[in-house]
Amino acid sequence: MEAKPVYLDYNATTPVDPRVADAIEPFLREHFGNPSSSHVFGQRARMAVEAARARVAALMGAGPSEIVFTGCATEANNLAIRGVARALRSRGRHIVTSAVEHPSVAQPCHRLREDGWAVTVVPADEYGRVSPEAVARALRPDTVLVTIMHANNETGSIQPIAEIANIVRARGILLHTDAAQSIGKIPVDVDALGADLLTVAGHKFYATKGVGALYVRSGTPLAPLMVGAEHERGLRPGTENVPLIAGLQEAARIAGEGLPDASRHMRRLRDRLHQRLARDIPGLLLNGHPDERLPNTLNVSFPGVKGRELLQAVAADLAASVGSACHEDETKASGVLAAMGANAERAAGAVRFSVGLPTTEEEIDHAAEVLLAAWGRLA
Repeated sequence: MEAKPVYLDYNATTPVDPRVADAIEPFLREHFGNPSSSHVFGQRARMAVEAARARVAALMGAGPSEIVFTGCATEANNLAIRGVARALRSRGRHIVTSAVEHPSVAQPCHRLREDGWAVTVVPADEYGRVSPEAVARALRPDTVLVTIMHANNETGSIQPIAEIANIVRARGILLHTDAAQSIGKIPVDVDALGADLLTVAGHKFYATKGVGALYVRSGTPLAPLMVGAEHERGLRPGTENVPLIAGLQEAARIAGEGLPDASRHMRRLRDRLHQRLARDIPGLLLNGHPDERLPNTLNVSFPGVKGRELLQAVAADLAASVGSACHEDETKASGVLAAMGANAERAAGAVRFSVGLPTTEEEIDHAAEVLLAAWGRLA
């Protein structure tokens, strides 16, 4: 049997936990009712949805009624940003975001700009972090929303959301944070963060693709993007995806109960890989904050090689991702690393490694060996 490559791309997606798959199966085969139906089949489905709502809420210190299920984090981000814009357009038409956001935040903001909204993009520092003071300077009398991600998908850098919240909420401005990468890796508490809206992605913490959630603080004005029936408090019409929501419940349970151990495990393996590479590659550069960073994420730039070529050279042994999207000519920095001030060579040499709960020391050591051998051949 052919050996599988070591998987170090958990920020892209995670495998479905077998316990999550087991939680889903009864709702595929037996409990198939529509949760809006009043008979016993529907009520069983409804109970599963509400149990999941309570479990996901508990994971972030929210109330069950503050959780809206979506099809993915992209939908949740669109609902948060465009939904607030629609609800508050008579109050103001200005939004603040950052230069290091995921496209599912950046693109809705861009669409609003095309529709006549003013959008201020706050820069990031060399670590990919946004200054609360910079956010404060960007605020205007007509600002209605600030949307800053909790942790970056490429570098893992964690944003000072609580400090930003203290500034914006004192001005009566809503705060949204995309926590797709942080749930299940670091503690996420909506009150400690001060978020009014917070995005969750199931497939980033061992649930399936195709399910997500949006936390909406009670009293937050939000208009639906779609119309239909009154599912999810009228904010997300359409029959709930009961099987995947049941799986999200189990993933939330696992994440909530195992978070401290999970964080320690991932940090130890992340640092093991970094130390091994840094020891034998002079000039290896860390991209992202050395401390305020997700415990599983290592983004480094390899000197003298392009990250894409390095990954191609080790593709039979290792699966990871380049650290930033490249322009067609591959000579200019782009995306997150450009916002951090990386030059073209550093950006081109970047690779993101992200470990997960199933990752082992043996996998880390094998990954380091093949990377070092390939770098030695290419550099």
